[in-house]
Amino acid sequence: MSNDADVFIIGAGPAGLTAAYCLTKENPSVIIIEKDPIYVGGISRTVRYKDFLFDIGGHRFFSKSKDVVDLWHEILPDDFIARPRLSRIFYGGKFYSYPLSAFEALNNLGIFTSAACMLSYMKAKLRPISNPQTFHQWVRNQFGEKLFRIFFKTYTEKVWVMSCDDISADWAAQRIKGLDLRVAVTHSLKRSLGQSKLGRSRIAARFHARTRAAADSGMVKTLIETFQYPRKGPGMMWDAAAKKIRDRGGRLLMGRELQRLSYDEATKNWTIEVSTAHGPETYTARHVVSSAPVRELVDKLTPRPISLFHARALRYRDFLTVALMVKQPELFPDNWIYIHDPSVKVGRVQNFRSWSPEMAPEGISCLCLEYFCFENDGLWNMPDEDLIALAKQEIAQIGLIDVADVVDGCVMRQPKAYPVYDDDYRHNVAMIRLDLETHFPTLHLVGRNGMHKYNNQDHAMMTAMLTARNILANQRRYDVWGVNEDAEYHEAGVSGANDALTSERLVPHKASDTRASIKVA
Repeated sequence: MSNDADVFIIGAGPAGLTAAYCLTKENPSVIIIEKDPIYVGGISRTVRYKDFLFDIGGHRFFSKSKDVVDLWHEILPDDFIARPRLSRIFYGGKFYSYPLSAFEALNNLGIFTSAACMLSYMKAKLRPISNPQTFHQWVRNQFGEKLFRIFFKTYTEKVWVMSCDDISADWAAQRIKGLDLRVAVTHSLKRSLGQSKLGRSRIAARFHARTRAAADSGMVKTLIETFQYPRKGPGMMWDAAAKKIRDRGGRLLMGRELQRLSYDEATKNWTIEVSTAHGPETYTARHVVSSAPVRELVDKLTPRPISLFHARALRYRDFLTVALMVKQPELFPDNWIYIHDPSVKVGRVQNFRSWSPEMAPEGISCLCLEYFCFENDGLWNMPDEDLIALAKQEIAQIGLIDVADVVDGCVMRQPKAYPVYDDDYRHNVAMIRLDLETHFPTLHLVGRNGMHKYNNQDHAMMTAMLTARNILANQRRYDVWGVNEDAEYHEAGVSGANDALTSERLVPHKASDTRASIKVA
């Protein structure tokens, strides 16, 4: 079989598989490699442990992009179910609804603390910090200093092991974008008065229309009350995408890891060297699409990129999941619970029976405790049995379950789960982007780690969809970096880039700006 292809794709996560799926509709000459020997889907895969299924994280299927929603249903037409969204915050021994419930917060915090929160909020609105640069400053402007310290500081620093004063405001603007305290309180009042709350029996019948209507309504993504979910996890969709890619003639090769990526300026072709359990393999291609962590990718490029220093400065946050199998059919209705309590290490608890009843056998629940760490630190290197013991102890301390009901457990580790938004990340990414687009014109970066953008699954898919269009058109008609965290396309509005043709050359800000980012000329 030939090792030549028009397009070579690195990584079979949401971005890589979406690119391959879109390309093979018109051109089957596509090869995609995946480091994992078993699973496709990347961080969006569904892991099977005995008779249990669980995500690495939790992946709601909700998007403001009609293009993305339509693609989900094209790949997996008959297996989406409608699920009610419920999540809470655990703080100070009490649970708080997320998004905020005004009455519940008032009751839990007490009248004096609540009054202090509102006064702090009003002060922030009257005297905001101009041009906020840090996570702390951005959240303080949105919610006030008091609410920042109660609901944001502890959890954020647990996730990143960084001071909120060292985290870029970009992360807050991207992950909390559009959520205003006044909106949350108004939403809470409407729900309390029964104006917007849907009974669970009514959700499925009205769900699909609401999902598509959300794109036109400008609904704040954080406030949605329902979402779509494959009945056996997101891995169903990525397995289906992989099958369709292969059925069209595309090649998906598992257990392959990139070793070297060489560009020939004279022929405009790529040579790709990969390692396998059976020895090295070599491929050639006209285009390369990469969803691999950009720090690793740049380090394997030939000729040596001038932006290598900037790539090596990029940082990632890793995490591990401890799954506990609990002999109880109904533990709590939440899809997930954020653990803000600093007395425990766990950051979030997922309840996968609430994601879908088909994720666990009848009569048993699967809880996944998520721990944020760095690869090869003490927590990462802890033996599995010790991690399971820690998870059991902490979940009992929180009071979610009786440890005696835990009948089994397992551990999954996920390196490079989150790109870190430190003070220098924007400048580093800008320099890498300028270098690669100048010297490697047929190298295309997509997805979360491929672009070092903390985004969701729908965003990663949109970057891949537009990249496929660029390759098929044989020109960079779409600026993939213009896709924001909700899979919207900035210049084109909500659902797509049809009118957002960008053939202009990308250039940096003026040289005097040492924190330059890339912009369209």
